[in-house]
Amino acid sequence: MRKVVSGLFISLDGAVDAPDQWQHAFDDEMGESLGKTLESADAVLMGRVTWEGWAEYWPNYSGGEDSAFADWINGSPKYVVSTTLDDVSKWQNSHLIKGDLTTAVNELKQGEGKDISVAGSVRLVRSLLELDLLDRLDLMIHPVLAGGGFERLFPQDAAKRNLELVSAESTSSGTILASYRPKR
Repeated sequence: MRKVVSGLFISLDGAVDAPDQWQHAFDDEMGESLGKTLESADAVLMGRVTWEGWAEYWPNYSGGEDSAFADWINGSPKYVVSTTLDDVSKWQNSHLIKGDLTTAVNELKQGEGKDISVAGSVRLVRSLLELDLLDRLDLMIHPVLAGGGFERLFPQDAAKRNLELVSAESTSSGTILASYRPKR
C-alpha cells in the first residue's frame, strides 16, 4: 500500500509558509533528504493555492539548479484538492479531487506505485492528519524564530494528536531533519 508523506520546512516557532523569507540555511544534507523524498514518490497531492502558484511557475521553468525537481514535478501525476477549482488541465498530469477527501486519498493509497508526496499545502496537511490519512510527516526544523506574519503548521486550537518519532538527525547548518508518523 502506498503512503502519503508530507515534507515541510519549519521554523522553531512553527512557521511553515514563505520559507524563503526566514529559512536559516540550505545545506547538502537537506538536499540529499529532499532527493530521497523525490526518489520514493511518484505522485503529488496538493491544495489549490500551491497548485495555482506552481502551475504558473514549474511548467515554464528552464535550466538552472532546480531542473531535476522541475522535471520530476512536471512529469508526475498531481492530485489537486479543491472545492473551488473546476479545471486543472493547464498543467499536464493534473487531476482534480473535488469531494470526499478520505475516499479519494484511500483510493490513491490502494493504487500501484510509490509514495504520494504532499507538496506544501499546510491546510491540506492539517486535514490529512485530522482524517488519519497522513502516514509520515517529515520536518526540516530550522534554528530560527520566524516571528509574526507567517502561517503556523498547527493553530493554537488544534486538537491533540500523538505522533511518534521515526528518525532524527542534525545537519551541518544546525537544521534538524525529523520524521514522525501518527501514533495509531
